[in-house]
Amino acid sequence: MPVNRVVNSADPAVAARVDGGTIGGVSSGETQRVWAPGAATGVGSMPGVDAGEAAAVVFGELPGFPHLPELPARGVGADLIGRAAALLVDLAVEVVPSGYRVTARPGRDHRRAVDLLRWDVDAVTEAAEHTRPPVVKTQVAGPWTLAAGTELPRGHRVLTDPGALRDFTDSLVEGLSAHVTELADRTGARVVVQLDEPSLPAVLAGALPTPSGYGTVAAVPEPQARELLGTVIEAARAATGCPVAVHCCDRLPPVGLLHGAGADAISLDATLLGGAPGTLLDEVGEAWDAGVTFLLGLVPSVAPERRPELRELARPAFDLVDRLGFARSMLAERAVPTPTCGLAGTTGEWVRRALSLARDLGKAFVEPVEGW
Repeated sequence: MPVNRVVNSADPAVAARVDGGTIGGVSSGETQRVWAPGAATGVGSMPGVDAGEAAAVVFGELPGFPHLPELPARGVGADLIGRAAALLVDLAVEVVPSGYRVTARPGRDHRRAVDLLRWDVDAVTEAAEHTRPPVVKTQVAGPWTLAAGTELPRGHRVLTDPGALRDFTDSLVEGLSAHVTELADRTGARVVVQLDEPSLPAVLAGALPTPSGYGTVAAVPEPQARELLGTVIEAARAATGCPVAVHCCDRLPPVGLLHGAGADAISLDATLLGGAPGTLLDEVGEAWDAGVTFLLGLVPSVAPERRPELRELARPAFDLVDRLGFARSMLAERAVPTPTCGLAGTTGEWVRRALSLARDLGKAFVEPVEGW
């Protein structure tokens, strides 16, 4: 699968050829970067249960690149799998003791997930009326995480059945397309999709337990994982005309696979890269050299014991580009600061501070502080 390069729309030669998010005269895989240099964003989740308050905080602290907040504290239907299930077309889930399971028709659990997502979009619409952001990011479970976290009627994971896996992927793509269209219409902003794949490393390693708990599900070969993920990335890009990001918070994220699947941006915890093996750094370097943007998790997702200095928070990003042999100035165009992961487990006070620090890091990448 070809690599999809992200083109900086600030380049006059490229901007002259941009028409509605597609770039005439260039291969269809190339995509316009729609956020400004120095922009910062969040990973997704927030604490609390008030969608309006969460949206107001996100759009207030991250006016250049806000995201649709996720509030898992609300329970069933508000977590990663439940929110993805709310997008499914002609498929429904219910909650059983072991988690989410396919069911014949939408019941209370599925309707609750749909309602929660609708309320979230309403909250974001109201927040966008006050800030008019140029771009909004929405997050959804990627195909492998959704298939790993949803059971078939007999208790086996969806990913163990090729037909079910295909049906779920097609349904997710159709629902996601409708979701981003509505979000763009409601907010007046371009929409960037972030596919969350926290389960992908376990899928590749064959580390997911079977229903009995005595065995593990067979590992999915990397080419198969790359192909399916690439299908969803391409569909999301076609639906939005914008770059597509993939997030994986694992200590050893499969950067090479994400790059090979066509991700325009890769979101990871940059604070974990200090002791990363050379193979992972090679994959990061190859992706960066090919034009992939990195959403670098730099701000703690829970309040630290002492207030961190901005230079301290930026250090992992500087160390990364130094180790890879790139100029630090590249961070302004090709890195987007974020918290290290979701903020669902922290306090409201730290949420505001964390997002503010991410925004300050983005500004510092564009205009480095003297002595950095």
